[in-house]
Amino acid sequence: MIEVRSLGKRYGDLRAVDDVSFRVERGEAFGLLGPNGAGKSTTIHLLAGVLAPDSGEVRLDGADPQDAQVRRRLGVSPQELAIYEELTGAENLRVFAALYGLRGDALRERVNWALDFAGLADRAKQRAAKYSGGMKRRLNLACAVVHAPELLICDEPTVGVDPQSRNHIFESIETLRAAGTTLIYTTHYMEEAQRLCDRVAIMDHGKLLAVDGVDALIEAHGGSSVVLAEFDEPPPANAGLPGTLDGTSLRVDSDRPFDGRRSLTA
Repeated sequence: MIEVRSLGKRYGDLRAVDDVSFRVERGEAFGLLGPNGAGKSTTIHLLAGVLAPDSGEVRLDGADPQDAQVRRRLGVSPQELAIYEELTGAENLRVFAALYGLRGDALRERVNWALDFAGLADRAKQRAAKYSGGMKRRLNLACAVVHAPELLICDEPTVGVDPQSRNHIFESIETLRAAGTTLIYTTHYMEEAQRLCDRVAIMDHGKLLAVDGVDALIEAHGGSSVVLAEFDEPPPANAGLPGTLDGTSLRVDSDRPFDGRRSLTA
């Protein structure tokens, strides 16, 4: 569905995106993982057609995302909130739905769906300025999907939210995935990528360092796990325990810490 070929973007001497290439299949959840300043947000701005690349290209089913008709097929949930705080939740959704050409019954149905999706049906008539931070994030996501896009781009959608809203956002995204929505999701939390994404691209300093499934990336780059066991008293010298024993503390380095478990009781 998405082809990214040798993508590049500079800001003066800074290479924000440096020769990045990857492919996202239809219905796939694809993560961009990296620290702040890695180039994730610039990359998705290029994917969404908000920015024009200095080099390389992005294609959505062979078309340029800067084309207005192509961008109608996208939904973007930006890191910075893109809602109107002086409007109610329902009014925000109506504005965004209308921008994508929805009218009449179709508009009303999608607004009602989006309010339920965000868990805001009981706050539909309340101004967004009165919402909590988590509620604003959920509304931000709902505005991105009110027009039922084929591709959803989420730029760190859980930044600064409470645990309840974070789980609600995860569950909402999983619902969209199950319905066949293609997803591009940026984060700097591995656990988010592991839960939500089929494959992950690791970025740093504008470069793409690796692309693979999360488990494969952890196995290849995460190093071995460390199992620590603490005994009530030093075990006997002939206990045949693996690893390194220091008094009552046993340390075992393992690539598969849960395989071949054995009793450590002396």
